[in-house]
Formats: sequence, structure tokens, C-alpha cells
Amino acid sequence: MKKYYKILIGIVVILAIGSGYWYFFQPDIILVFSAVWIIIIALLLWFGNRLLTLRLDRFMPWSIYGNWRFFIQLVLGIAYLLFLINLIYYIIKTSLTTTPPVWEQMIVVNFWGAVIFIPVFSLYFSLHFLKHWRTSELEAEKNQKESMRAQLDSLKNHLDPHFLFNNLNILASLIEKDKISSRNFIQKFAEVYRSLLRTKSDDLILLCEELDFIEAYMYLISVRFEDHIQITTSIQNHTKNKLLPPLTLQMLLENVIKHNLITETQPLQIEIMEKEGSFLLVRNTLHTKADQSSNEQGSGLENIKKRYAHFTDQSVSVVKTETHFEVTIPLLEIENV
Repeated sequence: MKKYYKILIGIVVILAIGSGYWYFFQPDIILVFSAVWIIIIALLLWFGNRLLTLRLDRFMPWSIYGNWRFFIQLVLGIAYLLFLINLIYYIIKTSLTTTPPVWEQMIVVNFWGAVIFIPVFSLYFSLHFLKHWRTSELEAEKNQKESMRAQLDSLKNHLDPHFLFNNLNILASLIEKDKISSRNFIQKFAEVYRSLLRTKSDDLILLCEELDFIEAYMYLISVRFEDHIQITTSIQNHTKNKLLPPLTLQMLLENVIKHNLITETQPLQIEIMEKEGSFLLVRNTLHTKADQSSNEQGSGLENIKKRYAHFTDQSVSVVKTETHFEVTIPLLEIENV
């Protein structure tokens, strides 16, 4: 209904302009002639261009042909306009008058027809072009978000098999040694995995929730390495209400364990502390395994960097010295996400 209302307004405006012209400049021409001519052309111009647009959208979409589509629709639209002006003039002239078409009169009709209708056609064409451009922008933005969502889901799903595989190996070795301890391990493992599944669909979680998860996770690790891993945390309560991608700390700890020797004589010390209130620093003593490259950081760190890139421009910082390895991650707030 709104579409036809706009068309009606356009016709009224054009009729007013055309009638004014014929009244002041051509008083010998019947007002009805000019009014009918203007109304018919306006209707045919609007609906004809609508049909042309739909056809071109089907056979020559903007997303593929771009500039060619713009040029072809512009040329066809103007050609259609001039054809309408002359055809309707000829029909009305021969039907409503007794005189044949006159060249001088046709030139005047074409001139004033172009003056009146080309702006109308241009307005229609511009509105359609802007509407299509806006739609394309929104679709591109939607596709980008869907692509980012798919990448993020892929990165999150990558965690589960790795985490499960490591802990099942620990459980398998523990069952052979101590059934009571293995039962406790299974309970803790179930608790950890429930937390993992609960946060699987979340893009971000509170730091306090991540720390609770890490506390249970480190119980599983301590069963394997006994007292050879020492972990300390130093984080203020208000900082724990900030956000980070789920399993970030788990991946960092897993990365540390994977790339370092852990023995009774060389225990692994890990510190988790806040830094400047907006960052979290994870630092560990460095006892790199012989088969590890000195520059190797591991897939876990790359995963973390990619996940953070979806939420913030702040980067994940990695610093390596002769004795320590440090990773600094941003802590996010809702208004900054």
C-alpha cells in the first residue's frame, strides 16, 4: 500500500508541474491533453522501470556485473523514457485531435518531457541503487559475521578432542595403579567436562568462572605430575568480573605443560596474576624440552590469538626470556566487546 501511495504522490507532483507549464506557455493546448499525457507516462515509466529492474536483477545481478549493470540500466531507462514520450504523444495526438503530429511540437514535447521525467527516473534509479547498495552492505556484514562465527566455533570445537585425549590417557594409567584415586579422578574429570560443555556455546565467560574451571583442571594435572607443578594466583576480586574467551587459561596451561620438562628436580612454577587491572599475566619457569624449537609457541597460543581477534583489537603479548615464558592476555568488559 505504501508503494502505491508514493506513486500517487509522484503523479500529483508531476501533474502540477506539467499543468503549470501548459497553462502559462501553451494556453491553446487543452489541459486534459497534457494531464493525460503526463499521468500515462508517469505510470508506464514507473512500472516499466520496475519490470526492467526485476529482469536485470535476475539476469544481470549487481553483485556480479556492477558497473555494467549501472550503465545498461541507465541507457535502457532513458531509451524507454524517450520511447514512451513519443509513443503516448502520437497516440493522444491522433486520437484526441484532428491534426497530425508536428515535428516542432514533438521537439517541444520531448524537451519538456525530458525536463519533467528524467529527474523522476533519476530519483527512482538512485533510490533503487542506494537500496541495493545498502542491502549488499548488510548482506556482506551478515556473511562476515557468519564466517567469523563459523571460525570461532571451529576453534572452540578444536579444544574438546585434545582435552579429552590427554585426560583419558591419565585415567588409563591411573586405573592400573590405584582404583580409589582413579574413582576420584573420574569424578573430577566429569566435573571439569560438565563445565567445559556448559561454556561450549559461550563466546565469553567471567574470569572467576574460568578460575574455578582451572582449579578443577589442575587437580587432574596434579594427579599426573604429583607435586612437580606449582601454581599461584594473585587477582583482585573486582578483576574477576571481567571477561575472556572460555578455556583460555586451560589452553595456556596446557601449552606450558606440553613444551616444558617437568621433573622432581625441575618443578614447573606457574603464576597467574593481574596486570594493570585490564590484563592477565601467565608466567612460567622455562625448562624447554630438547625436541622443542626455541621459537615454537604451540597451536594453543595461535588459537587464543585468533579467538581474541574476534572481540578486540588488543593483542595477546608473548615474551620469552632465558628463564621465563610470559603470556599477557586482555581482560574484556561488556561495553568494549
